[in-house]
Amino acid sequence: MKKRIQTGFTLYELLVTLLIVGVVLTLGIPNLSNFARNSRVTSTSNDLHSAFHMARSESARAKTNVTICASANSMTPAADCGGTWDKGYIVFIDDNADQQRNPVGETVLRAVPESATGITLAVEDDATYFMFASSGLGRRDVYNNVPVSRVMICDDRGIMETSENFSAARLFVATPLGRATIIRDLDLVQDALEDMKKSCP
Repeated sequence: MKKRIQTGFTLYELLVTLLIVGVVLTLGIPNLSNFARNSRVTSTSNDLHSAFHMARSESARAKTNVTICASANSMTPAADCGGTWDKGYIVFIDDNADQQRNPVGETVLRAVPESATGITLAVEDDATYFMFASSGLGRRDVYNNVPVSRVMICDDRGIMETSENFSAARLFVATPLGRATIIRDLDLVQDALEDMKKSCP
């Protein structure tokens, strides 16, 4: 009799393979989902942080006022101030320090689009701008408008703890002098949100 060579999987091997794949997917998909959400929150925080650093250095370099403001049309040539931070924002040369961008002569240095779906930005005092003077330092209460000081960035998880004493949310802080930082410490994030009298999301 000739020997027949068997190819392919046996039913037993197929069931074991499916079991392993099922276990990997069960454990992996929630982690991938959290990784994606963490990435969106981190990216939004880093964009804001980077915009402040760039505005500060550019104001000192160009010896002029540079303003960051919320913009509902940040990605258009006629981008101006207005709207909320989650809809986008611009960094622009503000020669006359009026917190309004003139399309003629006031160059947009950076335009940031609308935040990713599911991201919420809670801004203290509903502030819509921050201005750096030609010295590279922050300008306070221009035209009696309160500048940005704290922004809570979160998603549907709120400020829940994701790892040991780290929050899923990020707290962006801008000092009166214009120094910006991002905080993840759970206790500091909770205290700040209560002090801001805001909710996130």
